[in-house]
Amino acid sequence: MKTEVRRRWRPSVIAWGLGGVLLPVLLWELYKALGPAEGVSIGGTPVLPRTTDLAMPHVWTMLTRLFAPESSAASADAMWVSVLQAAGFTLGIAGVGWLLGVVVGLGLAMLMQRFRSANSAMLPWIILSQTVPLIAIAPLVRRWGSQLEFGPFTWENWMSVAVIASYLAFFPVAVGALRGFSAPQKAHVDLMHTYALGWWQTFLRLRLPASVPYLLPALRLAAANAVVGTVVAEVSIGLRGGIGRMIVEFAAAAGGDPGKPWAPIFGAVALGLAAVGFVALIGVSLRRYRRGEQAV
Repeated sequence: MKTEVRRRWRPSVIAWGLGGVLLPVLLWELYKALGPAEGVSIGGTPVLPRTTDLAMPHVWTMLTRLFAPESSAASADAMWVSVLQAAGFTLGIAGVGWLLGVVVGLGLAMLMQRFRSANSAMLPWIILSQTVPLIAIAPLVRRWGSQLEFGPFTWENWMSVAVIASYLAFFPVAVGALRGFSAPQKAHVDLMHTYALGWWQTFLRLRLPASVPYLLPALRLAAANAVVGTVVAEVSIGLRGGIGRMIVEFAAAAGGDPGKPWAPIFGAVALGLAAVGFVALIGVSLRRYRRGEQAV
């Protein structure tokens, strides 16, 4: 275990990680320094962005704005505090959506693995479900949710956002888990039958452990999808308090404060990293099953 941790933190790995962060920054500043102020257009169609300070502020302008007050009000918090609060709100909803998507995805994968007819009937629809744009279904989900009545229970807008996040999260889990549940070799399955184990015992003792190398990448992708779905749904539904709504509101200030709209964008990036990092912690506890981890 110590050797594995040491290998992950060797200088070359750290250098590549820093390079992946610094390279986009260098490319941004290089294009801003050398690119035309009005951008590049071909046949009247913009191809590359403008390089003015309003359209493309310096990286240090964006970072400095994070530590300045959010507004000119005397009681205004620092920008990073407001972004952190909005990110926490969005992360909570994304977490609910991710959990719901994982439960639905695992349930569908188990059903498709157990019954071949269910696999043939459901898998095409699962794939087709991802072709529907979120901006089209978000208002529908909100409307349907508002019509639900269960005694004192009241459907809140954040619940609609969580459902939409789960809509993006369940797909990679369903596909990855199905591949994992079908991964054991026939000889191993026959051995379980020799021991007179039923489907459920075979699933718990063989198929579920064998699915971990396929399931962990799917969970990471589902976590990132849940964050994206939450941010987009907040914009579509108009839910206040999260990163999505903050991006829309701060975009209106771009004309006089070019660094301000980028603050919630950095917050959204941090959200995605936090979500994937959480799944990585789950992977640490399952490291004994991660040999030959597969990409989704």
